[in-house]
Amino acid sequence: MLADISVVAFDIDGTLYPSWTLNVRLLPYVLRHLSFYLKYNKVRQRLHTTAPLADFYGYQARLLADELHCGAEEAKQQIQTIVYDGLKPFFVRSIKPFRHVHETFARLKESGYRIAILSDFPPAQKGDLWGLLPYCDAVLGSEEIGALKPSKYPFGMLAKKLGVPESRILYVGNSVRYDVIGANNAGMKSAYLLPFWRKILHLKHPKADISFATYRQFLQIML
Repeated sequence: MLADISVVAFDIDGTLYPSWTLNVRLLPYVLRHLSFYLKYNKVRQRLHTTAPLADFYGYQARLLADELHCGAEEAKQQIQTIVYDGLKPFFVRSIKPFRHVHETFARLKESGYRIAILSDFPPAQKGDLWGLLPYCDAVLGSEEIGALKPSKYPFGMLAKKLGVPESRILYVGNSVRYDVIGANNAGMKSAYLLPFWRKILHLKHPKADISFATYRQFLQIML
């Protein structure tokens, strides 16, 4: 199955770093903006089921404006201030990647794999991605492409940017719905970072081509 893989692509949030470390640090911030985030999350859930959009950011703003009972430009500014700019310092100062992530990227690269990033939130929000950017051949945010995962569209656009067929890409993520099923539906192979309870029970997920508990284990499977 891995013999045909030439690209390993990664999600970011919850895949390259433990999401609980971000959630703990974010709690006071989210509580300060609780009303906004409740409405924003409602909009994001809708956007996960939307066809590719010519103006993703404009449509997102219009949906949120309906929830906030304000104009679209005001909603767009609130998203920029509270979400895109507001969350950036948490990644720069506080969040660390999983153990062995750097080693994984380095050894995959040394072994001839191309490496890519595809995330539903702007990768630039995470700064230099903890020093991982130099290993990457492509870094894409699905918002800029026009559709969130699990739409096949951002996966297809990643393959197009890399100039390889989807069947030669292994996509690594922590969400069955968005990452595993999304990648599989797009014709890619999928690798699933197991949640804690599956790690304890040594329980793989049947929809993923690869299930792994740590990045050391992932490297052993790949190499």
